[in-house]
Amino acid sequence: MRIRALVLLGMLAIVPSVSAAEPESPIASTTIDLGMVVSNVEKSVQFYTQAIGFTEAGGFSVNGEFSAKLGLTDKQPLDVRVLVLGKDAKATKLKLMQLPATKPAAGNNTFIHSQLGFRYLTIMVKDVDEALKRLEKLEIKPVTDGAVSLPKELATGVGIIVVRDPDGNFVELVGPKK
Repeated sequence: MRIRALVLLGMLAIVPSVSAAEPESPIASTTIDLGMVVSNVEKSVQFYTQAIGFTEAGGFSVNGEFSAKLGLTDKQPLDVRVLVLGKDAKATKLKLMQLPATKPAAGNNTFIHSQLGFRYLTIMVKDVDEALKRLEKLEIKPVTDGAVSLPKELATGVGIIVVRDPDGNFVELVGPKK
C-alpha cells in the first residue's frame, strides 16, 4: 500500500492510498458539499466571495414540509446560497443559509477544541501573501500576525493564514509563500 502525506493545520497526517487490490469504494465523488447555517447570509456571502475567493453559483429553496420530512428543520423553509471553489463539476460547494430561529452553539469558539463538530475549513490558495493582501484590503485580521510558515521538516515555503468568518468559524488558507 502506498502512502501519501497531507498537511493540515501544520501537522503531518499519513493517509493510505487505495490500491487496485482493495475493494471499490461506494463513494461516487471525492468532493464534498458543506452546508452552513449563518447568522447573516449577506455578510457571509461577502466574506466567502471577496475575502476567501469563492464564486456565487446560484442557489435553491426547499419548502418547509420537505425539510421537515428530511429531519433538517421543524418545517422552516430553506433558502440556500451556493458558493463554489472553481469552475469544474467537482468544485467544492459551500451552501449558506440563514434561518430566523437559529441560536449560536453553546460554549465558546475561542479555539478549535472549544466545542465539538466541524471546526474549520481549509482552502488551498495559489499565493498566501496575495491572500493576506486581499484580507488586509477588506480589513479582515488574521488570528495571528500574518502568514505563519510551516516548519521546514513539513514543507518549505508553505504558509498558513487563519481567519474567522462573520460567525467566528475558523478558515485556514494554505499555500506557497512567494
